[in-house]
Amino acid sequence: MDIIFADRMKDFEEGIFQVLNEKKKELEGQGREVYNLSVGTPDFPPAQHIMDAVAEAAKKPENYKYALADLPQLTKAVAHRFRERYGVELETDEIMSVYGSQEGITHIGLTLCNEGDIALVPDPGYPIFSIGPTLAGARLVTYELRPERQYLPDLDGMDSRVCQEARFMVVSYPLNPICKAAPRSFYEKLIPWAKEHNIIIIHDNAYSDIIYDGREGISILSIPGAKEVCVEFYSLSKSFNYTGARMGFLVGNKEIVATFKKLRSQIDYGIFLPVQYGAIAALTGPDDFVREQRAKYQERRDALCKGLRRIGWEVPDSEGTMFAWGKIPEKYGEDDVAFVMELMEKSGVLCTPGSSFGSLGKGHVRFALTLPAEKIREAVEAVRKSGMIEG
Repeated sequence: MDIIFADRMKDFEEGIFQVLNEKKKELEGQGREVYNLSVGTPDFPPAQHIMDAVAEAAKKPENYKYALADLPQLTKAVAHRFRERYGVELETDEIMSVYGSQEGITHIGLTLCNEGDIALVPDPGYPIFSIGPTLAGARLVTYELRPERQYLPDLDGMDSRVCQEARFMVVSYPLNPICKAAPRSFYEKLIPWAKEHNIIIIHDNAYSDIIYDGREGISILSIPGAKEVCVEFYSLSKSFNYTGARMGFLVGNKEIVATFKKLRSQIDYGIFLPVQYGAIAALTGPDDFVREQRAKYQERRDALCKGLRRIGWEVPDSEGTMFAWGKIPEKYGEDDVAFVMELMEKSGVLCTPGSSFGSLGKGHVRFALTLPAEKIREAVEAVRKSGMIEG
């Protein structure tokens, strides 16, 4: 039998993370020390009060039924978090849960665009920003993020015809992979621009709690008028290390929230109730460990970025996210994939080729800050000993 697959599957090649993982296993099989700085899975545990809430809820048989909807306490907890953390007031009909922001971003285009409509996505950018709209049949138009513009989109320079046709624009700061934050003034310009062009803004707010050197991590909804044209995805994965639980939220414009709820009611039966109770504990509990975790990430950032600069590799300080981003050494040209494979072979250090994140990522690499600072310092020393960096 000839099995014919959908044409869209031609766009999905074997992920670079799978290739890197296979190489990692090969090196470990040889007894080599491997420093895995490729995949962005937090290595910190959730706070005890969060795990306790999940465990207690999981003991109750009634919590294994279909949830069907968000617990009222969960909706209140999200509103509490946004009020206390961002100074944003949210109404009940401006809040809904999703199975992590990755799932939400994957599906929200189905409610916003028809086949062939334009979606504006960043280059470089996290892959799901492009994959989600593509699955909805959107036509992707990338906006460039370049260092000479502080990695912000050139709103004034965008093609007016594209802006007329665009249905939505995906924005995210601090942005994975380029690790740059955006000032409040950028959002204050973005909102009126979006209103003028009738473009919905989808803001991915995954890393506003992991932001460095005293910068302000904000919600786009704190900008006046934002709810008219914006929705924001908020995730518990990185701030609270709730990754496997898959707990996120869409907040903002109530019409978009209501329509997305209608879509998701056709494809799921609600978040597992013990996961909801854990989320309530996270959103309403103490924030001390979030701040302590941020300080540890910054220590790791310093160990990596400052350490690499000391040995002659000019990797700038990450401004936010649990990653760092830099150009590969000039002598390697633009072939970031070949560089990553050679670096892994010669030093045992795994990082991710920048070309995985768009055409402007070519010639760059992304590091995940997922090892303790002392291990990262060992990794930097391994890079130095590899002889690949000319100090």
